[in-house]
Amino acid sequence: MPLLLFLSVCGVLLMGFPVAFSLAGTAIAFAGIGLLFDNFDADFLSALPNRIYGIMTNQTLIAVPLFIFMGVMLEKARIAEDLLGTMADLFGKSKSGLGLSVILVGMLLAASTGIVGATVVTMGLLSLPLMLKRGYNPQLACGTICAAGTLGQIIPPSIILILLGEVLSASYQQAQLDMGIFSPETLSVGDLFAGAIVPGLLLVAMYMIYLYIYARLKPSACEHQNNPAAAPAPVKAGRIFTVLLPPLILIFIVLGSIIGGVATPTEAASVGAFGAIVLAFIKGEFTRENLRHVMRTTTRVTSMIFMIFIGAAIFSLVFKGFGGDEWVADALHGIAAQEHLSFLPEGAFLPILTVMLVMFVLGFILDFIEITFVVVPVVAPVLLGMGVDPVWLGIMIAINLQTSFLTPPFGFALFYLRGVAPPSVTTRAIYQGVIPFILIQLLVLMVLAYWPDLITWLPEKLA
Repeated sequence: MPLLLFLSVCGVLLMGFPVAFSLAGTAIAFAGIGLLFDNFDADFLSALPNRIYGIMTNQTLIAVPLFIFMGVMLEKARIAEDLLGTMADLFGKSKSGLGLSVILVGMLLAASTGIVGATVVTMGLLSLPLMLKRGYNPQLACGTICAAGTLGQIIPPSIILILLGEVLSASYQQAQLDMGIFSPETLSVGDLFAGAIVPGLLLVAMYMIYLYIYARLKPSACEHQNNPAAAPAPVKAGRIFTVLLPPLILIFIVLGSIIGGVATPTEAASVGAFGAIVLAFIKGEFTRENLRHVMRTTTRVTSMIFMIFIGAAIFSLVFKGFGGDEWVADALHGIAAQEHLSFLPEGAFLPILTVMLVMFVLGFILDFIEITFVVVPVVAPVLLGMGVDPVWLGIMIAINLQTSFLTPPFGFALFYLRGVAPPSVTTRAIYQGVIPFILIQLLVLMVLAYWPDLITWLPEKLA
């Protein structure tokens, strides 16, 4: 029954039904079948009101609508457009300069918005025509934009890190209680933010190294056209100061306050939302129409996420009622028994590899929110019970899901870019362009698996 429940949820999601109602509706249907055949205890559902109340009163989750508001407001204030234009002109004299500027702007947008779809679409609308105009190969241009856009998955304040932090925190406490530790340690969103900084910067650095080497080996793929209109404009120091400094200050205040322990994620998110309003006001974009659009978008996305929370709570209770958590634990422990050599905690390598492969494949067809609330609560308590570091596990999952965002044929970032790319750019060009960046991400995953300290070092220093 647990396996049938899991497969049924995936099937219903593939049919296009809303995530929250797919999780809740399928779980309730299975609970009804279980009660009919007397193999499900209805007392599991009695915990649902407390679960929902816990979601409604969770202070950390208030950061979700605030960060969404911040990101959408910065998008409406045309911060991305100004950043890209300035960086492109600043670095555009070298053959790989425009590509490098796209990566850097993608990093800054990721640290400002944390929303992958918005970043990919914005970068596609702004940078793809400019890159093609300056003679960039369509494959290289599309791959660079998709890779830069998905940095929002891993660079704080990523929405996925906030959601993962909430799910992993509950899983970590459960794993410790199962081990007989009745004063469990806690995991905070700030820990995940700190753990993501070094891997995020490593990913950005490897992207830039790849573009630089590619431009050296194959300059024809990113040469400027002999078109005066396509040449970069000279950049004055005042323009750099006015365009780059405000968003950098906002990012520093928001992330610095969380990682430094000065403010909670919710408090920092409120400062970020207010700062986005101030920047929009300074740029003359804080209008009634823009505010209405930002409020509606924030409400719609927040409602979707919190309905998924409730649906996931119902799914989790029914899954446990059928003994699904014990079934998963037995399966992963059985895999662990086959392991003989590992550089991770004893017996953990093969189970983690299995879970990562499953998540990678599911990432082709399911959104990261669905995987976070369907898969992670099932497997995380078992893996954490094997001695795996929760911060390391969270960052590995985030980068894994980031990779699935890029992987053909179902990567969501590819769909986002396809929706805004001109007809002259083929779907095949988009697919071919992302392959080198997928390989880079897989390489980073292997590096982080072999050297976990790259993730855990900063959180331990700040503890």
